[in-house]
Amino acid sequence: MAAKLPDVKQFHEVHIVGIGGAGMSAIARVLQGKGIRVHGSDQRQSPLTDALKAEGIPVARGHSPDNLGEADLVLISSAVREDNIEVQAAKQRGIRVVDRTQFLAPLTAGYDVIAIAGAHGKTTVTGMTTLLLLEAGLDPTYIVGGVMADLHTNAHAGSGKHFVIEADEYRSTFLALEPAIAVVTNVEFDHPDSFPSTRFVRMAFGNFVDNIRAGGTLIACNDDELAHAIAASFHANGGNLMLYGQNEGVGLTWRAVDIRPNEHGGVSFTAMQGTKAMGDIHLRVPGDYNAVNALAVLGVASVLEIKWEIARAALERFTGTARRFEILGDVDGIIVIDDYAHHPTQIRNVLQAARQRYPGRRIVAVWEPHTFSRIKALHDDFMTAFEAADQVFVLPIYAAREVSDGTLRSDILAQHMRQRDAHPPVDAFATLEEAIFRLTGQARPGDVIMMMGAGNEYIVGKRLVLELERTS
Repeated sequence: MAAKLPDVKQFHEVHIVGIGGAGMSAIARVLQGKGIRVHGSDQRQSPLTDALKAEGIPVARGHSPDNLGEADLVLISSAVREDNIEVQAAKQRGIRVVDRTQFLAPLTAGYDVIAIAGAHGKTTVTGMTTLLLLEAGLDPTYIVGGVMADLHTNAHAGSGKHFVIEADEYRSTFLALEPAIAVVTNVEFDHPDSFPSTRFVRMAFGNFVDNIRAGGTLIACNDDELAHAIAASFHANGGNLMLYGQNEGVGLTWRAVDIRPNEHGGVSFTAMQGTKAMGDIHLRVPGDYNAVNALAVLGVASVLEIKWEIARAALERFTGTARRFEILGDVDGIIVIDDYAHHPTQIRNVLQAARQRYPGRRIVAVWEPHTFSRIKALHDDFMTAFEAADQVFVLPIYAAREVSDGTLRSDILAQHMRQRDAHPPVDAFATLEEAIFRLTGQARPGDVIMMMGAGNEYIVGKRLVLELERTS
């Protein structure tokens, strides 16, 4: 498995175990676009697996050796264990088995890679960058960590020389990339099951930046302390650097000033290139943080020498990605929104965006804690992350790849929150069914219900909309 993989085009049929994930479904689409036969399996059916089937990619529900077909490569997600029945069957048949990290190098070989990394914001910036290149007529290949609302997909095999990819730091996956342009939006401690401390996160991002190919460029957010430190080290070693941010700073190429809400429900800002005001950009996505995200895209445009007018048009066209401030429904004045926020910083940003977009309305935060290790490592920060909400509800903890040791439950987290001074009212749900039932009964016109998490909270949100419609 450690041997170098041949060119992707040498594979005729690829089977993907865990094809329903955001990253693996995207790879499936790129491979199909390259003319390779692709099929896969997943334990559960989802909108992503349904979409893949509609596009002609067979997806089996559950795992069986029969699912392998005539595959000459089996690709597995990070969630798939070595004892998986399809993995074992592939090894017995002598079929090469690789994980996503090993596959990224041959998948992106031959392209000018534009890799977007960061603890937060990378999906949005990757989506914005993809639209930028499309607007410029460059027809990139791309992989985005969420389905783009504008394109109704998360991946495509283009004819151009660029590969825009969301660079995931989990298990240092992004170290498989050698970008021509790398973006670092921020660096913050997360994934405690992968990184023991902030120091290890910084080391991983530093190594990612070191992988930028000779003559390549790093585009980094100057507002973020760790991103700035990594950028300074990269520049000191002779690397090409471009800085952006909202706050004033030495050497900024792009800065956002006068950020304010607009009539589209997003934010507008004036883009400064150095000391020159280039003009206003009117985004359709809310939150000051998205104005800063847009600056990273202007940085990419500068490196690629894409005209300002084209870059502005692309940013103003962008309407978001699935599970990033995604409006699931508006029933009798009750708005239900889903967001992937599962880190304290993300939660604060999303609640700020909700306040900005819906001033004066009651903000109800429904949080699905994600993984026991993350909740333990960032416990105190989570306890103060919801102060901008009017009401907080805690869903059962989404274990993902972990097993509970019995010390954490949703009701325990709610109790800890209630012990904080001036914390908004908080309650817990024992099951997802209880959450849907009680939210349906308690929601009132004017409420903005924010579903937040990286697990099944979006299912609760979608079913809540259906129940509100049924009882309307």
